[in-house]
This record gives sequence, C-alpha cells and structure tokens, in this order.
Amino acid sequence: MLMVPVVLASALLWQSCKPKAPASVSVGDAASKAYVAPGKYDEFYNFVSGGFNGQMSVYGIPSGRFLRNIPVFSEDPTTGYGYSEETKPMLNTSHGYVPWDDLHHPALSTTNGEHDGRWVFGNANNTPRVARIDLKTFRTAEIIELPNSGGNHSSPFITENTEYVVAGTRFSVPVGDKTDVPISTFKENFKGFISFISVDRNDGKMKIAFQLKTPGISFDLARAGKGPSHGWFFFSCYNTEQAYTLLEVNASQKDKDFIMAVNWKKAEEYIAAGKGEKVKAKYAHNWYDESTHTATSEILTEVLQLDPALLKDIIYFIPCPKSPHGCDTDPTGEYIVGSGKLAALIPVFSFSKIQQAIANKEFEGEFAGIPVIKYEAALHGEVKKPGLGPLHTEFDGKGNAYTSFFVSSEIVKWNVESLQVLDRVPTYYSIGHLSVPGGPTKKPWGKYVIAYNKITKDRYLPTGPELAQSAQIYDISGDKMQLILDFPTVGEPHYAEAIPANLVMPNSVKIFKLEENKHPYVALGEGQAKVERKGNQVHVYMTAIRSHLTPDNIEGVKLGDEVYFHVTNLEQDWDVPHGFAVKGANNAELLIMPGETQTLKWKPLSTGVFPFYCTDFCSALHQEMQGYVRVSPTGSNVPLKFSTGKIEDETNGAGL
Repeated sequence: MLMVPVVLASALLWQSCKPKAPASVSVGDAASKAYVAPGKYDEFYNFVSGGFNGQMSVYGIPSGRFLRNIPVFSEDPTTGYGYSEETKPMLNTSHGYVPWDDLHHPALSTTNGEHDGRWVFGNANNTPRVARIDLKTFRTAEIIELPNSGGNHSSPFITENTEYVVAGTRFSVPVGDKTDVPISTFKENFKGFISFISVDRNDGKMKIAFQLKTPGISFDLARAGKGPSHGWFFFSCYNTEQAYTLLEVNASQKDKDFIMAVNWKKAEEYIAAGKGEKVKAKYAHNWYDESTHTATSEILTEVLQLDPALLKDIIYFIPCPKSPHGCDTDPTGEYIVGSGKLAALIPVFSFSKIQQAIANKEFEGEFAGIPVIKYEAALHGEVKKPGLGPLHTEFDGKGNAYTSFFVSSEIVKWNVESLQVLDRVPTYYSIGHLSVPGGPTKKPWGKYVIAYNKITKDRYLPTGPELAQSAQIYDISGDKMQLILDFPTVGEPHYAEAIPANLVMPNSVKIFKLEENKHPYVALGEGQAKVERKGNQVHVYMTAIRSHLTPDNIEGVKLGDEVYFHVTNLEQDWDVPHGFAVKGANNAELLIMPGETQTLKWKPLSTGVFPFYCTDFCSALHQEMQGYVRVSPTGSNVPLKFSTGKIEDETNGAGL
C-alpha cells in the first residue's frame, strides 16, 4: 500500500525537475560556433576516456573531429602496440601479460594548478594500473600497477604541481597474510587503499610514494585541493554500509555516505618522521624508452603504508548525501562539491569551515577509527532541487558550476557562492560526466561544456543493436547554454579533459632522428641490413623506405625457428610511417614512425614461401613494397641468405 504514493511522489518530482524543451535557436548560428574550416585547427584538444576499450581518444573542440586513438591498456593492431616486441612489456602485470583494461578518467598534468601540456594520465579500473601518456608523442610512456587494490576507478587525480597522481580503491579486498577469508567477513578483513604516486618533474617517471590504509569502503571520484586547500585531497565514498552482496539495495541504506578529506602534507610529515611501514607487495612498473624505442618491465616487491586509524590527523570523513559520485573542488580551492547520485540536492562544503571544525573538534564520532566531522559544521550550503541524479561538476572560472544529472538528462548551471540555479539544458540522453576545458584547474578556459552521454537512441544513424556513444558540445560563453554540436565517440566515454591546442602543438614530435636511435637492432642504412642466426632465432635487420624493404628476399629459415623482423624506418620526413606484416603471424602488423625501429616476432608453422609487405600506404608504389621469406624443413641444409634487387638465374643460380 505504501508503494503507490512513493511512486506518485517520485513521478511528480521527476516532472518538476524535467528539463524544458530547448528553445528554438538558429541552426546556422549554432553551426557557425562549431565550424572549423578545412585547413584550420581546433582551439582545444579533448582527451576522452575509452572505457571498456582500454584506450584514450583525442578529438578537436569545437569541431568534434576525431584526431586519433591512443592505445594504453589494450592491444592495438593499428599501431602494433602490445604486439611488437618493444611494446609487449608495457602490458605486463603481477598477473602476467594483461592486454585489456577499462579506462575511465584522463587527467592532464598541471603546474601551479594550471594545465601545462606535458602529460595526460589514465586509469585501469579492472587490473589496477595508472598510465602516463607523453603529449610530445601521444604515446603511452609508462604504466604502474597498484597493489592492495581490487579496482582502480577513483583515479587518476593530480595535485597542483603534479607532485602526485592519486588513486583510490573501488573494490576493497582482503590484503596481507589473510587473503583467503570468507566474503562475509568483509567488515573485519577487507580494506581500501589510497595510493600516492610521485611524478618526477623532469621526466615524469612514476613511483608509488606511499599508500593510506582505509576502512573497507569504495571510493568513486576525487579532486585535489588548490590554493588555500593545497596539501589536501577530497574523495567521494560509498558503501559505508560495508555491504558485500546486492549493493544496489544494501549499499543504499544510509541517508548519507562520506566525502573523505586527506591531509597529504601531514602524511609526508609522518613519513619523514619514520612512521610509515614497509609491507610486501608485488606489482609491475613498465616504461618506454624513446631512445631505444623499447619498453622495460620490472616487478617491485614492497610499498610504504600509513594507517590513518592510528595517525588520526591524516584523514577525516564528512557526511554527504547518499551514494556520492562526483567530488569536485572549485577554482578558488575554497569549495568542495559533493554529488549524491540518490539525492535531490547538491551539498557544497567549505574548506575553511572544515579546518575550523577540525580545530574545534566538531565531530559526530568516528567511523572505523576515523573522525567524522559534523555535516553542518563543514557545509557552505545546499543547491536545492537542482535536478535528479547529480553526478559530476566542473567550473567556468566566473563563479559558476555545471553539474550533470543522469536521471533527468540535463546540465544545470548554478552559482557557487549563492547556490542559485541559473540555467538548465537537456542532454540526449542520460549524461554521465561532463567537461569544461580547464574545468578542474585554477584557470578554467570556459567557453564550452561537453556532455558525455550513456544513451543515444535517435541521435545517429542506427548500427544494429549497439549505437554509437554520444558527446554534445554546448556554448557557455553567454548567460545561457546553447547546444551547438553532437558527435559520436569511440568506446564508452566517461570523463574527459580539454586543453588549449597551443599548449601541446608546438612540442609535438615530428620524426625520430636516425642518429639518436639507440635500438640494439637498428639498421641506420640499407648497407647495415642483414640477417643473422642465433641458435633457433633468426634476426632480420630490415630497413624501410619509399618504396622497398631491404632485404626483400630471405632464405634459410627453418621450421621451428623464431624469426624477429627488426624494421627501421629510414624516412626523415614528417608523417611517413611504414607498416610491416608477414603471412601467418599470430599477432598484428608493425607501424614504424620515421627514424624508429620496431620488432615483429614470427614463428612459422609450415614450410613454404611467405610474403611480407608494407601495410601503411606510403607512396604511389606502395603495392610494390613487398618481399618473400622461404621456410625450409627442420634440419635442411638451405643456407641463410638475403638480398634486395638481386635476380638469380633459375638454372645455375648465378646473379644477373
């Protein structure tokens, strides 16, 4: 009997919050705002997560042009990433070779709280890892695995000067010596961890500096403090019920979960005082060397940990309306916005009030040994009835916030100080994250807000049972938001960050200089091309240049041999890659940039003559860029030989 009024009340609330139909706008005006003429460049690069494809996509804003896909945690046959011998180590983990993951959140590096155009980081949600992509090459430069984590959704989030990349546990798990325990002992044995990964300011090299042990709850999103709140980090937390089954119901019991405030400067002080504990932990660290064009993987065996239940001034909990998703700090660093997915309001917390509450010990008790600040003591105020299903908030640098609402399918603009709703626009449909260029920084670039939607329905041409993922651009330069463009995206977009093109373009690598190529199997000219046998390994030092491969005839390979084609692209002209593939190889092609060396491993399974060829169009005679490798039976006396441009007489084998 109680269900009817509840459903009716929900329906009425939905109707009251349902966005109005968009006002009629000039199509021509909207189109002109998104139009980038042929030959002209976009104003922003937009780095968009690929979700379950494990990659990151790059789009131009405002045109929505797809620029490229960056393989990060997934093999990529287009580039040979994860298939070439040089890149295979990038996908190594403590579980072995893992060629896939779930990438949700790009994070651009910052200096003094502003985007600096050096790196973009990404998270692996499934097998917990953090990656660093170099924006000079748009390639994955480094991946570090996260021990003691069952999932890495709350990641990567960065401090103002990229001192740390920070990652929180999604799935708490039992750790240490007691890992084989009943799932029903969740509260006693399961723990969460926050990993602080240091980043070298010069070369970007990552290292797990320390981990914070937390109660067995789940962390969703996070943001670093900035300005007055520099030295602090803020996380949204859910499943404070510590449920372990049917979380849809059992992790939604409480009216409030938490925002977790972390004083990482205090953690550094404790480490300096020797309060940290080194514990055993097995995890992989992989990095790519641009001089040798080769990746290296190492397995590390310990990590430094702090326990905030014992060191009580590192972490504080702040109650937040239930099941918060977003946790976002405004450009001033004073306000922290929580977004409870199951709440019909948006709480905004004040950093100065949080500090005052800590000083005055305005706590309502503890949760698993961690102090809990009183909700009202930390609260700046609440945005009342903004919509249904608030998820994520970003800022325009003019004192305004933009929040995505999943249930009511809209973006709502509101003022951070007054907490008044200023505007709302519908999205199509069920928006997840949104992105304002520079929105998470001290200096938002504003101008646009981009919606990343979970459902498209009728927006694009149908493509069978699965439709394209959707993104939409709104102009926010005026008082009212205006939809100016739809464009489809690759994979499942979650979060994205956009950066002015002029911060990235000037530093883009055009070629790899041949004289700087330190690859151990490089052939710096056709005169260095050769084939060598080392036991049952055959190493082919091959060169590629428009429009032939050297050598292009190889004989003397025997069944059971492992053949390594080390291909050096001799071009020194921008955007003239060469590809390489051989019949029957069970991996993929290579894609070799100018001046670069890459290796394809091939183990023939039968005798015969096998063609190989350039896979990437390079010239008018691209089709002629091919060759053959002869595979003879095991024990054959066919000598190992190679050539290019030499034709032998069929009768006596003499060269013509």
